[in-house]
Amino acid sequence: MEHRTQGRGANPLRRHADRARTRLHAAFALTCLLAVVVGLALARAAWTDGHRTAENVARHRHVVTATTTGETTYRAADQPSSRPVAVATATWHFPSQRPHRATVPVPSGTLKGDTVRVWVDDDGSAAAAPPGRADIALDAVGLGAGAVAGIVLVGGALVAVCLRTVDARSARDWESEWAGIEPVWSGRLRPGPGAGED
Repeated sequence: MEHRTQGRGANPLRRHADRARTRLHAAFALTCLLAVVVGLALARAAWTDGHRTAENVARHRHVVTATTTGETTYRAADQPSSRPVAVATATWHFPSQRPHRATVPVPSGTLKGDTVRVWVDDDGSAAAAPPGRADIALDAVGLGAGAVAGIVLVGGALVAVCLRTVDARSARDWESEWAGIEPVWSGRLRPGPGAGED
């Protein structure tokens, strides 16, 4: 009996379903590891690309001093859960003293005639500020975390389906084996051919 219990997978009580479950759990663990590796790689790539894009945008963005020509009003923010944004009409000159006028975001409480800083593009039109390091990092982390979550969820769903299949097959095999063993084990033998013909 000793030679049957030595070596990998030599346990006589270990069934095919048990080995299949072990392989599926190992596959899920590898999937989680792969998800982390892919997530880190995507986050790093997003950080590098975001940083390069931000540097390129920053080369074409300029800060100018503008003077407000109207009262401060409020407009809805881009995100529904964010607070309203204070805006006012302002004028500035860029480039070469070329005049511009637009409604731009201003600090809350800005009065008519106050000076504010405005981001503009190479043509002098109002533009968004270049992305900051926090924005780039947030995008990179979001992409990496999304990849990890997606891979783990898909892998987990596939493993769960496979485990259900293994369990169902194991239950059918057990019932089939029990149907053959139970009459002998309980002493209640099945009637054979010719039984009851006396």
